[in-house]
Amino acid sequence: MTSWEATGVGSHPGDDHLEALRVVFGEVPGLPYLPELPQRGVGADMVGRAASLLIDMPVEVQPSGWRLTDRPGRDHQRAVDHLRRDLDGLEEIGQGFEGPVKVQVCGPWTLAAAIELRHGNRMLSDAGAVRDLTASLAQGVADHVAEVRRRLPGAGEVVVQLDEPSLPGVLAGTVPTASGFGRLAAVEEWRVEEALKAFEAPLVHCCAPGVPYALLRRAGVRGVSVDASLIRRRDEDAVGEAVEAGLVFLLGVIPGADTRLPDVGVVAKPAVELWRRLGFAPGDLAELVTLTPSCGLAGASPAYAKAALRACRKAAEVLREDPASGMQGG
Repeated sequence: MTSWEATGVGSHPGDDHLEALRVVFGEVPGLPYLPELPQRGVGADMVGRAASLLIDMPVEVQPSGWRLTDRPGRDHQRAVDHLRRDLDGLEEIGQGFEGPVKVQVCGPWTLAAAIELRHGNRMLSDAGAVRDLTASLAQGVADHVAEVRRRLPGAGEVVVQLDEPSLPGVLAGTVPTASGFGRLAAVEEWRVEEALKAFEAPLVHCCAPGVPYALLRRAGVRGVSVDASLIRRRDEDAVGEAVEAGLVFLLGVIPGADTRLPDVGVVAKPAVELWRRLGFAPGDLAELVTLTPSCGLAGASPAYAKAALRACRKAAEVLREDPASGMQGG
């Protein structure tokens, strides 16, 4: 496939969704995305936004967090309103855009670990509830993609990214119970694979250690988005197998919070060094790897968020011209 060069993970600072969209379309035109602004409050967070997409599964905010409820209420409506305004902005800023565009949504396992059942236990504790949640979310995401296509009729494709930071904990049995005094049982890998297959060739983003690369490959995902610094030597065989199987890799190479940004060669260095250790041809790097910040940018300043995306794009352009340049300055 042709590389998207650079993109962002999803979240942005502040509460001005139009400005965030201008930054995204201006700095990473190879794969712009619908940014999330969690600082706007209830319903703008990762869980709230995904919950707004659920079909026939309304939620509300309790002191302990999001919980299933009998009927849509004020919290659900806030989440729906945030997303509608964001889509209005996407249509305005993206008018005439003809390339691919990305949308992010909390994945089913992280969502199940975050939302409580009506009686207080996490949805993750009930396999039947997780199946219902997955089916509801998959339909909601499909409807969301169709709406984005309607808003941006010239877009080449809509890429779906499932955010799954809790996935390693779900598999390891380290997700706490609602009370916090216990841990929920580990979920079998086949159940995780089955749920992910409900979505059409998604990217999966996981910014936690222990990304299950082999499982994601078996689940048929399109690609994996990870913080490059969290790829350990013991992961590299699984990463190499995933690349050989045709998965795309989005590698986080810049911190998500304000810091002094290095030159483009240093920015690209983690990707170059990983590629070298895996033994792949340098010329393939720019085609198979997309550079991103290491995680979302919600905790950064607006100026840094813009500079971080620009640095990812510039580093990707240098890699395309000279794959070995990532070692300069290192």
